[in-house]
Amino acid sequence: MSAPDLRPYQRAVVADFHREVAAGRKRVLLVAPTGAGKTILAAAIIQASAADRKPALVLAHRREIVGQTSNKLWDVGIRHGIIQAGTPPRPFEDVQVASVQTLWSRAMRSNAMELPVAELLVIDEAHHCPAETYQKIIDAYPDAVLLGLTATPCRGDGRGLGGIFETLIECPQVAQLIEEKFLVRTRCYAPVVPDLSGVRTQAGDYVESQLAERMDKPQLIGDAVTHWHKFGERRKTVAFAVNVPHSLHICNEFIKSGVRAEHIDGSTPKAERDAALQQLASGEIELISNCMVLTEGWDMPEVGCVILARPTKKMGLYRQMIGRVLRPAPGKVDAIVLDHSGAVYRHGFVEDPVEWTLDPDTKAESSAHRERGNRGGTGPSIVECANCGALRVGGDPCFHCGYLPQRTPRAVDVADGELARVDRRDRRASVAFDPIERERWHRMLVHICREREYKPGWAACKYKDKFGAWPKSRFVEPLEPTLEVRSWVHSRNIAFARRKSA
Repeated sequence: MSAPDLRPYQRAVVADFHREVAAGRKRVLLVAPTGAGKTILAAAIIQASAADRKPALVLAHRREIVGQTSNKLWDVGIRHGIIQAGTPPRPFEDVQVASVQTLWSRAMRSNAMELPVAELLVIDEAHHCPAETYQKIIDAYPDAVLLGLTATPCRGDGRGLGGIFETLIECPQVAQLIEEKFLVRTRCYAPVVPDLSGVRTQAGDYVESQLAERMDKPQLIGDAVTHWHKFGERRKTVAFAVNVPHSLHICNEFIKSGVRAEHIDGSTPKAERDAALQQLASGEIELISNCMVLTEGWDMPEVGCVILARPTKKMGLYRQMIGRVLRPAPGKVDAIVLDHSGAVYRHGFVEDPVEWTLDPDTKAESSAHRERGNRGGTGPSIVECANCGALRVGGDPCFHCGYLPQRTPRAVDVADGELARVDRRDRRASVAFDPIERERWHRMLVHICREREYKPGWAACKYKDKFGAWPKSRFVEPLEPTLEVRSWVHSRNIAFARRKSA
């Protein structure tokens, strides 16, 4: 067996686990944000158990996670069997990777097989442990060391998992992983918090049928399609919807706007789902809309934009959705979050540190988000850096080049229904542009006007639409448009077409 290639913090976490077990604490919960390497941590711990000839059982609730775990175990030379429908069993191996549903069905609901022997029980996505099925399997291994792994160690309502686990070990949180280049930062745009008054709560989250009725409108809050064209940079994108009809509606609206899009849900055959994801990876399609399929057990680092069209009261679910786009990839400097659900105002930024707890009477929360307030207020403008062109928070140095002008730019109000960049203080920012940038936009609009043979006044009208005032100069030299400007023009054309057909 070859030892897993661990990062420094991963080696420390594995050592912490062994210390806890040596001290007599046998129910350990390991918290590892998306991208921190949960599977390789599990492989390292299972490898140590296998070296001591202690049998191990790994539980996962999704086929994709079973496959990922199996692949990682083979990578480090650990022989194992898989307990899953459609997979030939290898019952004599000391390590077994099992689908929770298959193990429950075969070994506990019927007598089709015996429970595997295990001295180490590993549960991936351990925030599902409060479910009855998990509890009965855990109870069947009273003497085994229990290791739970999750990015979000809390129940649906945010309370801790004490009563199941007795000690908690944490990997570095998202902000540190970004600083160490293991994840990318987010760039978040969000509308006014959607009106969800009257939508009931059940089991810690909004009632799906009522939520879908509120969110599945012909024009989604802020118009998801329009704002993707405006801010999404045509990146590979995953959209999270409330239910299947909502997801289909989102997909169809994107297709109408010229975007290559697909929809998948829990009933999509595996071959079709795999084919759609492969098309996203290859660039054949640009966007996949889904309903609770890609929240866990799926990673595609090349995806650089996420659309949150599903409001949720569950901080864990919110972080799981955004976690899908945080992994780095060549040329990927950040992840764009288009929040049409108001989740950023409820739960804060994914970079905010969270005070995780095992206490079942205490909810996990971010003190930084609590201090700034859930709904935000008037905050500093988001402006374009005059030195390097990157967006920055007004009053703060540009995080790309460090430039900080001495004057304060004039703020421009954001119209209702428009997405606005949200700063790290969780305050909705207005948008400001300096005169140099305004002139650049005017020149690029003139280029598009001539390119498409529009009427001469088109560029000035679009300039006024963008900045709320007419351009100072009537005649300017055309400039090749950036992707941002072309996308903005496309979004305005879509909005005009919608108004005309309404």
